[in-house]
Amino acid sequence: MITLKSPREIEKMAESGAILAGVHKGLQKLIKPGLDTWEIEEFADKYIKDHGGYPSEKGFDGYKFATCISVNEEVAHGIPRKGLKLKDGDIVKVDMCVDKDGFESDSCWSYAVGNVSDEIKKLMQVTHDALYIGIDQAVIGNRIGDIGAAIQEYVEKQNGFGDVRELIGHGIQPSIHEAPNVPAYGNAGQGMRLREGMTITIEPMVNTGTWQITDRYDKKDDWTYYVSADGTPSAQYEHTLAITKDGPKILTSQDHEADQKYML
Repeated sequence: MITLKSPREIEKMAESGAILAGVHKGLQKLIKPGLDTWEIEEFADKYIKDHGGYPSEKGFDGYKFATCISVNEEVAHGIPRKGLKLKDGDIVKVDMCVDKDGFESDSCWSYAVGNVSDEIKKLMQVTHDALYIGIDQAVIGNRIGDIGAAIQEYVEKQNGFGDVRELIGHGIQPSIHEAPNVPAYGNAGQGMRLREGMTITIEPMVNTGTWQITDRYDKKDDWTYYVSADGTPSAQYEHTLAITKDGPKILTSQDHEADQKYML
């Protein structure tokens, strides 16, 4: 079931999103070589709670942590691991959800650790740009497929990277995963029409090699996560946004220059 949100509900989701954005702003300063991924988890958990929110990934389908942390070829659903220290040249993705007063937000960002290769710099830039290319399509009357088609065209045909298929964006609110599915690939003119009041996430995941992924079981942590099938680095960027009569509005804005035309 898809619920259409009122302007008040969208504003409340933006309050949640502001807390989440604050975590990401803090991580920009925190992430560096030698940092343990568990320190990222502790920082995010404390920041969210100190600002009146709750890390709503905790308890979702039995998940135990405030963050998902995926490093290098790990595409998504990596967990914070004590003793896993970031190294110079790594790329790390931090994905999290925040509940404030019953209103949800969801965002992932990719971070360069120290000095990264030109390949990873390009990967991050292409994935970041793909997010906003998708957001441009999130207007009333367009279809879900218009978002994915624009992202796929840019990622694969224009830049030769792999546009992950198996993991996708989604509706959000009242829970962190709602209908509709929002793939970062697809065919223009297909899928559900976007309507005023819908709230969704757009989250392209891009590999430098194949678009295919596989799962990896970590016996130590008893956890399965996803990695690129050929072991190449992966990036992800994600915003929560609302479909409004004035165009798409980002609810998890970090006040970057790219966000300015989408501000609520």
